[in-house]
Amino acid sequence: MASMMDGVDQRTQLVGHNRLELLLFRLDSKQLYGINVFKVKEAIPCPPLTKLPHSHPVISGAAHIRGHAISIFDLARGIGGTPVEDLNKSFVIITEYNRSIQGFLVRDIVRIINTSWADILPPPTASGRNNYMTAITKLDGELIQIIDVEKVMAEVIGADEMVSDELVDDFAAKNAEQRPHILVADDSSVARNQVKRAMEQIGVDTTIVRDGKEALEQLQAWVEEGIDVKNHISMLISDIEMPEMDGYTLTTEIRKDPNLQDIKILLHSSMSGTFNNNMVDKVGADKFIPKFSPDDLAIAVQELLEEWKVEHPNAL
Repeated sequence: MASMMDGVDQRTQLVGHNRLELLLFRLDSKQLYGINVFKVKEAIPCPPLTKLPHSHPVISGAAHIRGHAISIFDLARGIGGTPVEDLNKSFVIITEYNRSIQGFLVRDIVRIINTSWADILPPPTASGRNNYMTAITKLDGELIQIIDVEKVMAEVIGADEMVSDELVDDFAAKNAEQRPHILVADDSSVARNQVKRAMEQIGVDTTIVRDGKEALEQLQAWVEEGIDVKNHISMLISDIEMPEMDGYTLTTEIRKDPNLQDIKILLHSSMSGTFNNNMVDKVGADKFIPKFSPDDLAIAVQELLEEWKVEHPNAL
């Protein structure tokens, strides 16, 4: 099964071209689910699990993999489905999210597909706010759901949204006179709320959109209204993985537009590693930080804000 993940290095050529590869899997039904291959370290048959006392019901146990103890989440149970019962016939997808490594228990691994972010669409509005999807797509007429793993993890292990008092006092004071306004693009409702709350604490206003396409449309709408965007907003904070248009493509489109090209861009993703730092330089973003540390986000934002304030002293 691990051989399905071979050749990930070659897949880096997809990034920056609004393309991705999805590892498809099933939980407790025929429904297909997908996860970005760049989040996946390997996919293996479920190893022996050690029960963890007093752990959350979604955590099936811990497994020793490659010399490390890794928590294994029952993904079906995490989204409100039927828990996995037969571990001997199940698989674990080992992933790296938000600076941590964990495994997701699934019933079956299907295959990897190559697709375009343009074909990855936001969930239908009828699915409501409490769904666990960040996006959907189709393969041969069959619906594929992309799960909001950040939401599942936040519900199980919690999410730290508080910027340290020392930074709040310092940054909020610096932003009080010239209160900055930033645009935030992220397809995860949990991530959007985390960023918004962190920004509120340091005295920054936000406009929130769900993906790169919406972000670009909002920027273009401001231009059409006669707004000088580089003065109207101090920066864009963008996720990388998003339906319809990813953060790399969004950055590339912004840098090509004379009315937008000077906007400061901070890429903020649950995908970590030197690969993203290299892509930041390639597409022309100003900075990249992995999710999610409120202090790290606040510091990165404030550094860019100080640059923006020097460049735009009369901006409102």
